[in-house]
Amino acid sequence: MILVVSHLADPHATTVLEQLAQARAHAILFDTGHFPRESRLHITHENGKPSAMALTLDGTRHDLSAVRTVWWRRPLPHQIQSEVVSGEDRGFAYGECHAAISGLWSCLDAHWVNEPARDEVAARKAYQLKVAAALGFRVPRTLITNDPVSAAAFIEAEGTNGTIYKAFSATEQTWRETRLLKPEERTQLQAVRFAPVIFQEHIRADIDLRITVVGDEIFPAEIQSGKTDYHVDFRMHMHQAPMRAHVLPDEITGKLRAFMNMLGLVYGAIDMRLTPAGEYVFLEVNPAGQWLFIEERTHQPITAALVTYLRRAGQA
Repeated sequence: MILVVSHLADPHATTVLEQLAQARAHAILFDTGHFPRESRLHITHENGKPSAMALTLDGTRHDLSAVRTVWWRRPLPHQIQSEVVSGEDRGFAYGECHAAISGLWSCLDAHWVNEPARDEVAARKAYQLKVAAALGFRVPRTLITNDPVSAAAFIEAEGTNGTIYKAFSATEQTWRETRLLKPEERTQLQAVRFAPVIFQEHIRADIDLRITVVGDEIFPAEIQSGKTDYHVDFRMHMHQAPMRAHVLPDEITGKLRAFMNMLGLVYGAIDMRLTPAGEYVFLEVNPAGQWLFIEERTHQPITAALVTYLRRAGQA
């Protein structure tokens, strides 16, 4: 059995589930946002070890002892029943749900894509840059701070149009693009005291790279962001950007494999920029990054590679 931890509004999860079904692989979707409202957990211990583990989803009980692969895709926060009214009680109930589900993950004898603890560490922006730099990648000069004075000094050192800024994470409700700092925005630097901001050297380039890694397979894609109306973040006008498969130098491919191994990741979507001088600059990795937009435009078989990996991983 393959357990997919995501939700029905995630097109990547539904696409993979459809292809797994076509391949007659037994896969189930667990939406952690439905727990504990609409799903039930069952773990029993006998003689000092788990004797049964199961999830009841949509009225059907699934024996999790058969799970051999888990795809940790897009887990959602648990949703506590509305009958639990007070903030203190809701906080307690959420903590209990998190503890129970985390215990389930630890008990599964399965191959993970990606293992949750490693996924969490790998998602930390500062750590990504440290690992990439240690492997010899060029990384942008970076300041992470909630100190307006430090932010002002960094921006001054980078010069006019020399600094971009971005958030650590985003949801559909709080998404923020990477922005090039405008001179008039310097008057707003006091706002960084409310939450840390990532400031970085602006890497001037017309080509962005989205490099999707699935196990041993690497799918590099070239995004010609210089041909869009917003060169700083290709996601703003993605429909304008020509895309095609890209051939990486062997040196870069080797470093990427080492990077994934050091982070303990099976899957990752890596963003880089290719400067006019031909230098590859590491920006970040998203352990659950999107790939369908790349596959649709470049015809690289990323979904098929992931489906094959999920089917074969549990057989090893």
